[in-house]
Amino acid sequence: MLNRPINNLLKKLGSKFIPIILGVFSIVLVLTMLSSVIQKSVDYKEGQVATESIRANKTIENKAETNQKRQLAAEAVTPEYTFQADLAQTQHDRISQLITLIQKANSDLDKSYQTKVSQAKDGEKIPQPTVDERVAAVKKNFEGLDQDAVTFYQQLPEDFYQAVVQLNATELTKVGTESLKLLDEQMAKRIRQNDLAEYKQQAVDKIQNLGLSDESTQAMRYLLEKGIVINDSLNQKRTDELKEQASDSVQPVMIFQGEVIVREGSQIDANAINKLKLLGLTSSSTSIFPLIAMILAAILQGVLLWFYSRQFEVEFQRVRFILFYSATMTIGVFIMKILQSFQGATSNNLALFFPAAFMPLILTVFVNRRAGALSAVFQTVFALFIYYKAIGTNMLPVILMTYLFSGTLAVMVKQKRLSDQVKQAMLWIVAFPIAWSFILSIYQGMSFTDSQTWGLLLSAFAASMLSFIMGMGLQPYIEILVTDSGVITLNELSNPNHPLLKELLEKAPGTYHHSMMVANLSANAVAEIGGRSLLTRVACYYHDIGKIRHANFFVENLPTGAENPHNFLLPEDSKQIIFGHVIEGAKILKEYKMPQMVIDICYQHHGTTLMQFFYHKAKDRNPETTEADFRYPGPKPQTREAGVVNIADSCEAAVRAMDHPSIDKITEFVHTLIEERINDGQLDDSGLTLKEIRIVEKSLISGLSSTFHSRIKYPRMQSEAEKMKEEQEKKGEE
Repeated sequence: MLNRPINNLLKKLGSKFIPIILGVFSIVLVLTMLSSVIQKSVDYKEGQVATESIRANKTIENKAETNQKRQLAAEAVTPEYTFQADLAQTQHDRISQLITLIQKANSDLDKSYQTKVSQAKDGEKIPQPTVDERVAAVKKNFEGLDQDAVTFYQQLPEDFYQAVVQLNATELTKVGTESLKLLDEQMAKRIRQNDLAEYKQQAVDKIQNLGLSDESTQAMRYLLEKGIVINDSLNQKRTDELKEQASDSVQPVMIFQGEVIVREGSQIDANAINKLKLLGLTSSSTSIFPLIAMILAAILQGVLLWFYSRQFEVEFQRVRFILFYSATMTIGVFIMKILQSFQGATSNNLALFFPAAFMPLILTVFVNRRAGALSAVFQTVFALFIYYKAIGTNMLPVILMTYLFSGTLAVMVKQKRLSDQVKQAMLWIVAFPIAWSFILSIYQGMSFTDSQTWGLLLSAFAASMLSFIMGMGLQPYIEILVTDSGVITLNELSNPNHPLLKELLEKAPGTYHHSMMVANLSANAVAEIGGRSLLTRVACYYHDIGKIRHANFFVENLPTGAENPHNFLLPEDSKQIIFGHVIEGAKILKEYKMPQMVIDICYQHHGTTLMQFFYHKAKDRNPETTEADFRYPGPKPQTREAGVVNIADSCEAAVRAMDHPSIDKITEFVHTLIEERINDGQLDDSGLTLKEIRIVEKSLISGLSSTFHSRIKYPRMQSEAEKMKEEQEKKGEE
């Protein structure tokens, strides 16, 4: 087989060649990506006449123009104002309450004065309340009012109080009524900061037409001056939000790849120079930092691979992992490089055609999930350098996020054949990455009426489908290179025309039939516990191949009525012959370069079980005989598949030998045998759980019952058979 020479070569190479492999791998990656980070540039100056049309070398956002347009959009936003309709009533109530308080204070002082006069002695002169006393009485009434009202009243000047307390009741009432009327008229309007003085003046002008005294006129002016306030104020927060929304709604000003910056024969102006600077076309020097970063990234990957490879216990497995990872990643980088080289001349979405899920998927299936995750990360890292010229554009984040997301989700696929998990694999590899591309489109504010949006989604769909198809189609062929138990190999080995199977059929037909039965029983049971069904079937075909050396010493191959040759042998001799079919079988399988697991199952299908018949026979002859002398060399089953074959092999042989096997007898026997194997420790190393063992037991009972149990003769079937026999006899007589 092809992979055996490869494995032999890897074993000869050994771990000492790992640094060499990693070094070569890193150099190849760096050389592949080198041209992507080295930019050729030409010097252009303002005022120079272009000798050829200058086109944009990449798609990039013109941030200066974008910011300018966003600033203009924000400045064009109409400020948002908040109209406080309830403020008119508040001011009305405050002035009304003030007039009432003044009237009350005057009334109380006048009553007190009259009382004092009536109680005064003859000739006693009682002074009238002074203006200051009246003002003090008014302000005393402010106690107990809410703080906002008090603050409003305190803002009125002392001259107002001095004048208003001197008004008679009629004048004061007139002042209050007219002031409230003018206040309500003005406050019903939307009064803003720049209109406040105008609205106040309008109210004052109307006072002149009322024919009031100077004191009343002055009092009303004070009241309206403080009473008319701004009721339509700027909502700064809302205005800022509107400006931000207007700014965000402006689409980025893009310089698209291939766009003409300056036409041939035209003068290069300041605007063109700014665009050329943005594109990096005016700088004659190339930054060395991207190159250094790329080399360090390649070295970091090599260090991680070396460190990770140390987790493999077998030396050649380390080398195989390094080579497999290196080859897979190199192919991926080459594909990315090819897409990048054509992207400038065709479409910006060409990079999205890269099957980003393929490499992590293959490494996950053939190595493990951590290897797949490592490749998902580093293919994104290397994409950063390969698409270096797209830095500063909106496309680069889309490419990187798509690669990382698709590669990471591919790691989630189960480590088994994609053909056995088509629906699940389609979800992880195709459906979810497309959903992510949809989310990216929404995030970028792309319109779904725009062809670029659909181009991005179609590219993502094509890449996902390509990853899935490549995984499905190439997996069998990769198996040939990486493993010795691929589907193509196993299908070849299951062909009845295989030389070993033909020889087994010719020399040991009973063993051949037994192997076929064990294969059916084992494969069905392994399938129910999620194991490798096809590999188990093939292993069962060859598990007793060693019996072709001494076919007649195994009871299933004896002709009817033939004497058992073991009757003429000592138990020790019979033991060696029976044991020999395991050892000889493994040798034969190695000569034919069979898959290692087929060889292992040949070794393990009897485990270290006791050959009870010959042990007890020897024990009768020699009481000092020990069980260890009559146990198979083993080892015990090391895998779930080997554990199932170990049980199925014994069950099939025993049930075949039963007289009139019934379903109950088969069920009891299989259950007892499994319990004995568990108690004997034969399944300790197989990895089978108790739940899986019960599933296997049920499957074996079902398979054996459908094949070996005695059939019931129904009366109707018997009568029909007798009738057919009579008809045949009559035809014979005729």
